[in-house]
Amino acid sequence: MSKVGRLSVSLEHRGAKLGDLFGIFFEDLNHAADGGLYGELVRNRSFEFDPIDNRSYHALTAWEKIERGGGQAQVSIQTEAPLNTKNPHYAVIEIVAEGDGVGLMNYGYNTGISLKQGEQYLFSMYAKREGSKSEAEAISITVENPDGVVLAEASIAVSGNEWTRYEAILTAKSTDHSGRLIILTKGTGSLALDHISLFPKETFKQRSNGMRQDIASMLQELKPKFMRFPGGCLVHDGSLNADDRNSMYRWKNTIGPVHERPARRSNWGYNQTLGLGYYEYFVLSEDIGAKPIPVLPAGYDPHHKRIVPIEELGPWIDDALDLIEFANGSIETTWGAKRAELGHPEPFGMEYIAIGNEEVGEPFFERYTYFHNAIKARYPEMKIINSSGPFPAGGEYERGWASAREHRSDYVDEHYYVSPEWMLANIHRYASFSADDPKVFLGEYASWGNTYYNALAEAAYMTGLQNNAHAVGLACYAPLLCNVDYVNWRPDLIWFNNHQVFGTPNYYVQQLFMHHQGDYLLEMKAEGLSQPITVNEAPITGKLALGANPDTAEFSFWDIQLKNNITGEILTIDYATAQGSETYRNLRELGKTDWDHYTISFKARRLEGEKGFELSFGDRGNGNRYLWEIGGWQNQDSALVSFVNGRGSCLTQSLFTVETDVVYQFSLEVTGRQLKAYINGELINAEEDKPLVIEPLYYTASYEEASGDIIVKAVNVQNQSLEIAFDVSDRSIGSVEVYELCGCQLEDENDFAAPTRVSPKQKLYHVEHNAAESFTYMIQPHSVTVLRLKEVR
Repeated sequence: MSKVGRLSVSLEHRGAKLGDLFGIFFEDLNHAADGGLYGELVRNRSFEFDPIDNRSYHALTAWEKIERGGGQAQVSIQTEAPLNTKNPHYAVIEIVAEGDGVGLMNYGYNTGISLKQGEQYLFSMYAKREGSKSEAEAISITVENPDGVVLAEASIAVSGNEWTRYEAILTAKSTDHSGRLIILTKGTGSLALDHISLFPKETFKQRSNGMRQDIASMLQELKPKFMRFPGGCLVHDGSLNADDRNSMYRWKNTIGPVHERPARRSNWGYNQTLGLGYYEYFVLSEDIGAKPIPVLPAGYDPHHKRIVPIEELGPWIDDALDLIEFANGSIETTWGAKRAELGHPEPFGMEYIAIGNEEVGEPFFERYTYFHNAIKARYPEMKIINSSGPFPAGGEYERGWASAREHRSDYVDEHYYVSPEWMLANIHRYASFSADDPKVFLGEYASWGNTYYNALAEAAYMTGLQNNAHAVGLACYAPLLCNVDYVNWRPDLIWFNNHQVFGTPNYYVQQLFMHHQGDYLLEMKAEGLSQPITVNEAPITGKLALGANPDTAEFSFWDIQLKNNITGEILTIDYATAQGSETYRNLRELGKTDWDHYTISFKARRLEGEKGFELSFGDRGNGNRYLWEIGGWQNQDSALVSFVNGRGSCLTQSLFTVETDVVYQFSLEVTGRQLKAYINGELINAEEDKPLVIEPLYYTASYEEASGDIIVKAVNVQNQSLEIAFDVSDRSIGSVEVYELCGCQLEDENDFAAPTRVSPKQKLYHVEHNAAESFTYMIQPHSVTVLRLKEVR
């Protein structure tokens, strides 16, 4: 049975400007660039894969020697006379016996190289010969399927002992997604090869060195207001030397001729060619209509504690200033001229710059000061984004906000990955934030999963982001892209293989909010809606378990006590006789409690290992519990985490490192749903796990100047329809465009077989008399609905 309610909106009650609220974030993880968005089809094109990228890598990863019809060859990787010093490795094929040809085969990504019948592909390589008896030997270039069927072919005559670039166009004879690129030679002597490339001619917007068309089109179809790039942890995780393969991400290494861009280790466990570099990021942003938001390192690696001395920060600050000049400077400037040389004389119009990525630790915030002051001195109009770490609360989060307030940063970058229930419990997170503070840039967020239920929870949360636009300026889901065969992280917004791509239910929620953002927030008033439903406000009770992080090899626990803080009753627990947990490794069960107010305390010492300890509490089974992580994440944190159906949400975090052979006194006080954690008597974590409250309807309204539309977004997470009367006090509504995501099961997901199983439908809703100030519409169960209220013309 439907419920009846009323929502009233008026153009006279305009709120905050929505600006660039909803955008996207690109980070090269899950092979999002190489093997993904970046159009290159050849894997390891310059023979630069190395164990430093991934232990399984070597210079011939993805390559195989080919010998046909009695041919014999020796293949080696050499560095004596490279094409360039930044990519010193190249392949040499020593022809022992020519037979029907010898050479190399490349497997590409996924199932192989994907070709579409009738389409053209641009092949290029650098090559030279030594010891050849003829002036020029023909090189056969083919793409073949695993059965040897030729899918495309060309021939190139190679001569001379100097590196020369050769090109050819291959036309696909048929469609196949398992191709192998094969380069065969005959003759005598040796053939040296480097930077072997195969690109679809039809890239996105026909760009040279461009993007894969289908994936880039999915980004454009979102209509994002901005694109944050290139990361992410890969920005600051690395050495301080820009010339090191495992350096922090240095933007100047990523521009210029692609064959001269140095290979880079990604902290996600693979190689980055940097073919998708800063120039391409800016061009892509422009091509999809998004403002660029680059992220730069600040000379501090929190993962490995690498720190640039303050007196040596000059070149790092210059990198930031030079980047702004590269993006915005006239062609008379040094870096503006470089941009023009690359093909874009017009400025990119960059408005934002982020310094650091989810930073923790005082060294970053010491260095941020120097970046902030230098940028504002030269470019006072530039909007600078500070950092508040990867957690929604706690010591490092507060340190980031304190820094932002001190420097008057324009934005503070917040990150968190949480359960859908956390989102629903924290819809009003930003309501109490001050409009006078720096604005929030929610630079990374998602709920754990790509189901329709996840998308619904995120849609509800996004209404809260929009309704608090006085405090929230920018927001983007993360991660953006994932190759199904190279998964580092899930969930992700868009999934793909070598020839298909689909958007998740989360994607379509983001699309609805981006397409229908509006320019100004409008105040809405609700009447007649039912009361919110509190799903869980019970005290935190249940099983207790104690143990060590799996990376802590040897440890000891003693003086374990459970105290009832109301009655004073104390239970003493012997760790040695506790039972091993059947559910959680390395933990022993200490019993359970149904007390509303209790303290669990214990002493611990690490004898050997790299991390610390774990206390599981409030365990109600089926993945519903809490965890105190002590010395977690690279032994840097004390964090309280809530799990709902196995999906974790960090409630709060502070820095803490466990040392070997040091005795610690730990205690955790639980009062209802309030948590306080102490180490050696000092309060280190304090937070409330907010109860899950389901509201009858989540809604937000905005005004779009270009169309004159009033846009209402409504999210119903309950399993019943809602009949809503919409009142507009100061205009006559002629028609209503409706975009509706509904009719799906909560567990539904999209996939390659059904890429739009969960996707919105559009219809026109006719208002009675075609000139009314009110109308009634039925909001479907478990739905996301966008209503565009159009004025009578």
